[in-house]
Order: sequence, then structure tokens, then C-alpha cells
Amino acid sequence: MINENIKVEIKGSEVGNLFYEPEKNRYGFNYTNNAMPLSLIMPYKKSTYSWNSYLHPIFDMNMPEGYLLDLFKNYLNKKYSYIDDYLIFSYLAPNIESRMTYKSWIDQKSFDSLDIQDILENDTKDTFESLIKMFFQKNAISGVQPKTTALIKDKESLTTKEYIIKAWGNEYPYLAENEYYCLKAVEKTNVKIPNIQLSNHNNFLLVERFNYNSIQDTYYGFEEILVLLGKNKDQKYSGSYEQVVKTIYEVTTDKLKSMQDIYKTIVMNYLLKNGDAHLKNFGILYDDDFKSISFAPAYDIVNTTVYSYKDRPALTMFGKKIWYSKKHLIKFGHEQCYLSKSDAVVLYDQCIVALEITIYELQTYINDNIEFKNIGSRMIDTWKLSLSDKSYKELPNEITRNWS
Repeated sequence: MINENIKVEIKGSEVGNLFYEPEKNRYGFNYTNNAMPLSLIMPYKKSTYSWNSYLHPIFDMNMPEGYLLDLFKNYLNKKYSYIDDYLIFSYLAPNIESRMTYKSWIDQKSFDSLDIQDILENDTKDTFESLIKMFFQKNAISGVQPKTTALIKDKESLTTKEYIIKAWGNEYPYLAENEYYCLKAVEKTNVKIPNIQLSNHNNFLLVERFNYNSIQDTYYGFEEILVLLGKNKDQKYSGSYEQVVKTIYEVTTDKLKSMQDIYKTIVMNYLLKNGDAHLKNFGILYDDDFKSISFAPAYDIVNTTVYSYKDRPALTMFGKKIWYSKKHLIKFGHEQCYLSKSDAVVLYDQCIVALEITIYELQTYINDNIEFKNIGSRMIDTWKLSLSDKSYKELPNEITRNWS
């Protein structure tokens, strides 16, 4: 088994070493003397940070999921006759572009910058397959022959220096437009979202990385709520929106702004019917000195019920996974988000106005893009249901019975 140390750096300075003890199935990280902290939950200390069975959350959040993870596993298992997270991370680490950079026994490979305009104009299946091949070649893996249309069933994302390129399989048709309109609805509440673009034929959604500072060519620190709770990716659905809010309140510096934004984001997830707002889909941003810590822009918001009408919220609220009404969401804002009841009402009403405007805009889009009518009409059906101000476990039959 390969268990050579991985060096961790911040702005070119080594801050510590990550290592793996396979006989104990234990991961460890040691800081170099007086190094800059790499995570809010891992302040500098002289002793080892040990983590059993999984990578430390701050490293684990960079691991691929879904189709990309399967490709990694298949290739590395064939090459080494075993597979573990440390082996996968060793391949990934040298090319991770973030506040932290890594050096492993795998050499870093440099590639020319992607032509984003070309990707936008040529948003074909072949283009995404080529991007996946480039991704694996950059991570020292050759010979991968992805067949994205046949194998990608869920959402899939490729991360570059400045962008995340998102595509979807046949089980989630028109998800690019779905996410685009959901995020634009959130933006109307004055919650920040990343800069986003639909490709020419709406097959890709390009999301600008909000933790990248293009002026200084540096990265802000970013941590998912999952990381701050000390959990790994397999536990992303294990938690509550109360935990999300409490964690953000505890770590952010402008607490009022953060509470207003996280409250509106959670309300919009309910109104838009996003059943995938799990612990990886909320985060915080910070500078190197941790003096300014803020709620990160909203991201990964889609209407999931148009694909699975029995879908429910990803996390619990008041101990249940229910699509709550105005009464309960205002109660949540007042009791959990440190808002006065009147402020919670005002912010909730802002969300309703944003939804109403987006319904009108989406209907106009459907009129001009008839191929989107089936999914788009479902989105509008569920959003109008949100305006009716009722709580329910799942979408009622009178809404879904006519969906073809």
C-alpha cells in the first residue's frame, strides 16, 4: 500500500503533512512549527490530528462523488489491486486549486486554460467527455474512456481554476435551466449567488468559483457546514437546518447579515422545492487571518420534486422533513435565526415576491423554449403550491397526477 506523506501548503509555504496508517485505518495530520491554521476546526497544535476510517473533513470535501469517483476507483483498483481514499486523494491532491495546495508522490501536470467561450458554444456530449478525459490526464490517469451519456445518471461537475462546469444525465433532463432559474430566484432576495451562465444549447451550466479572487489570483478559504460539524461526505444528509444556522452564527463575523442570508436561503430552498439542500450545500468564506468570516454565496439549488415528486427536504426542521408553510418558516426564523418575528416576516415576504417574479420569468421562457415545457410547467406547479401557504409531507396528488 502507498502511504507516502502529502505536503500541505498555503500560499507556497508548507503548513503540515497528511499521512495514512493503513494497519489502523487512521488518517493523521501534523502541523509544521507555528504554521498558519488550515481550517476553523483544526487550529494550530503540536500534537497530531487523527481521524479514523475517513480523511479529515477539510480534505474529504475535495473528494469526487458519483461518476467521477467510480472512474477513479475502477482505474486505481486495476492498477494497484486495492483502493482507499488516501490513494485517490494522492492522485487528486497536486491539482487541487484552492487556498490550500498539495504535493504528493504524484507529479503535478499543467494544462492550458480552458476556452470557456468554446465550451459555451459547443455544449455537446463529446465536449464533456473530452473535459473528463482532460481531468483524468491532469490527475496522472490515462486511458479513461468516459461515456457520459450512458453512465452519468446523476448531477456531475468538473472543477477548473475559475469555473465549475455542470452537466446531467438523462434521469435529470433540463437540470441546467432548472438550477439557473432557481439560483436567479434566490438572487432576487439579495442573497449572493455565483456568476452563472447557461451554454448555448442549455446542456451545461457554468458556475464561476466564488472562492477565487481573479484580481489577486488567490483563493479565499472555504469550508462546508459538513466540515465545520466534523462530518464526512457520507453523512451529508444527517443533520438539521437548526444545526446549519447555529454553526454559521457561531463562526461568522457579521452575524446579523449572515443570519438574514441563511434564513432567506433556507426559505427559498423550501419554496423552490429543493430536496437536496444538505450539509455540503451551505458554507462559509474567510480570509487567511480569519478576521472576516461570512456566509458563502448560495449554490447547488434546484427543484428536485419535478424529478422525484415524493422528495422531501434533505435535512430536518423541528425534527421533521416536511415542506413547511409560512407560519412554520417564520417561527424558524424567529426562534433559530436570531431574528425578530417582524424581521422574519419581512424577509419571508421578500422571498415570496422573488418567487412570484421568477414564475412570470419562467413562464415567458417556456413560451420561447417549448422543449422545456414539461419540466418548466412542473416547476411552476410546485412553486404556485408554495404560494398557497400550506404544509405537507410530499407533493399532493392533485399536483402530480397530470405530470406525464
